[in-house]
Amino acid sequence: MLLVSDVEAIILNLVQPLDHQQDIEIVDLLSADNRILATPVTSELDFPHWDNSAMDGYAVRYEDVQHSHEAQPANLEIIEEIPAGYQPQSTLQSGQAARIFTGAVMPDGADTVVMQERTRREDNRVLILAAPQPQEFVRHKAAFYQAGKQLLPAGIKLNPPEIAVLAAAQCSQLSVYRRPRVAIFSSGDELVTPDKPLKPGQIVDSNQYALAALVKQNGAEPLLLGIVKDNPEALREAISTISSANAYAIANADIVLSSGGVSVGDYDYIDQILESLGAKIHIRSVAISPGKPLTVASFPSSQSPIYFGLPGNPVSALVTFWRFVQPAIKKLSGLAQGWKPVFVKARSHDELKSNGKRETYIWGRLHLVDGVYEFHKVGGSHSSGNLINVAQTNALAMLPVGTTLIFPQDEVLVLQVG
Repeated sequence: MLLVSDVEAIILNLVQPLDHQQDIEIVDLLSADNRILATPVTSELDFPHWDNSAMDGYAVRYEDVQHSHEAQPANLEIIEEIPAGYQPQSTLQSGQAARIFTGAVMPDGADTVVMQERTRREDNRVLILAAPQPQEFVRHKAAFYQAGKQLLPAGIKLNPPEIAVLAAAQCSQLSVYRRPRVAIFSSGDELVTPDKPLKPGQIVDSNQYALAALVKQNGAEPLLLGIVKDNPEALREAISTISSANAYAIANADIVLSSGGVSVGDYDYIDQILESLGAKIHIRSVAISPGKPLTVASFPSSQSPIYFGLPGNPVSALVTFWRFVQPAIKKLSGLAQGWKPVFVKARSHDELKSNGKRETYIWGRLHLVDGVYEFHKVGGSHSSGNLINVAQTNALAMLPVGTTLIFPQDEVLVLQVG
C-alpha cells in the first residue's frame, strides 16, 4: 500500500502532456473559453493604442497650470471637445485647453488632464482651481503592452479575463490543445442505468454520471462506455478493445476510468485482466481513506491510454478522482503548471476523527469567515457508500497519517474541490 504522495508522483510521471504540434485545434474566440492555449499570442496593437484620458475633464499643457490654485486659477480657452472615439482636430497652444472625456484621444500639445471637479467653466473658457501633477490622468500609448511582445504564454487556461484580452487584441482565432478524451465504464452485476426500475439487490450506476461530469468540469471529453458485468470475459473484451491501437484510432481515449472491480473480492477481476493483456500495474492500493483500492496501469503501446481503476463505492470514486485523476487530466491537457491539488489552511468548525493509519479525507464545505477559511463537516454518516451527504460538498479536510483528531477551531489542510 503506497503513500498518497508517492502515488501522486507516479501518476504525474506517467502522464505526458498533449503534443504542441499534433494535438492542437484552431477555434474561434467564442469557443475558446476553458481551453488551454497551445501557442503564445502576440498582438500588433499597443495597449493603450494611443495616449488617452483616464478621467472626464480638460486636456491641458502642464506648464500652463502648474501654479494654479483657487485664489489664482489658470484661465484657459476651450478650443475643442473630444468625446471617446473622436479624433482631435487641433493642437493645443499656450493658454488653451480641450474638453475631454474618459478614454478619448489626447490632443497634440496636451500632456495632462485636469479632472472636471477641480475646474469651473465659464462659457468657452475654463478656470483651473488646483494644480495637477505632471501627466496626471493620462494613459500613455503602450504603457500596458507593447506591440510585438508576448501577450499570453502557451499552456494557460483561457478564462474570461484572457478572453477579454484576446478580444481587445483582435485575436479572433486561436491555437488550443484538443480536449483530452476520457473513456468511462462501470463494472458490476448489480448496476443499472437511472432510467431502469430497480430490482432487489440492484443499485443505480451513479459513478459513470459523476465521473463524466467531473471530466467535463476539467475541460476533457467523456466517452461513456456503459456498464460491464462482473464477468472476466466481458471485462477482458471491454478493456482489450479500449487499450488496443485499433481502438485508439477509433475512440482516441487518452485515459480510461473504470469504477469497481479493483478490490480483493471474488468478483474483482480488473487487475488480473490488465496483467493478462500485458499492462504494467504501477499502483494497486493507496494509504488513503476513502479510496484504498486504486489501480493505475499502462500498456506497452505508446498510443494506449493510461488506465485508472477507481473504487466502486461512490464517495471513494469521487475522492480518488479529485486527488489523483484530476491532476493527471490537468497535466495531460497541456497546462504548463498548476497540476497538483491545491490545499488551503482552514479552521475546523467541527471535531474531525481518523484512525491515523491512512491519509483521511472528510468531506464538507469551506467558507470564508472574516478573512479566514472555515471548514464545516457535513452531517450524517461519512461512509464511502453514502453518496447523499456529498451533495453541495466543495472541500475535503485532510488528516495526515498519524493524526487521529482535529479539535474544533484547530487548523486543518483542506482540498478545494467545488
